[in-house]
Amino acid sequence: VNLVAAASAVLFGALILRVGWFFLQQFATPPPPPPDPGTLRRVRLTYRCPVCGAEVRMTSAATEDPEPPRHCMEEMELVASEE
Repeated sequence: VNLVAAASAVLFGALILRVGWFFLQQFATPPPPPPDPGTLRRVRLTYRCPVCGAEVRMTSAATEDPEPPRHCMEEMELVASEE
């Protein structure tokens, strides 16, 4: 019984170390560089969060029809598109 408990404790400890190392490496990875200013397009889109009602105005995006941002773990709804 003692040998089984010790072996399972070692395996559990190794698992915790491996998961911790994975998360530390994710923090050490630098974020991708921002796109060149010339590649962004001007857009005027207003989005609203369906959960809490927060509003966001998007003024530039990589494409003319960008994906809606997320807030409160939900996609925001397009309220106004000024073109």
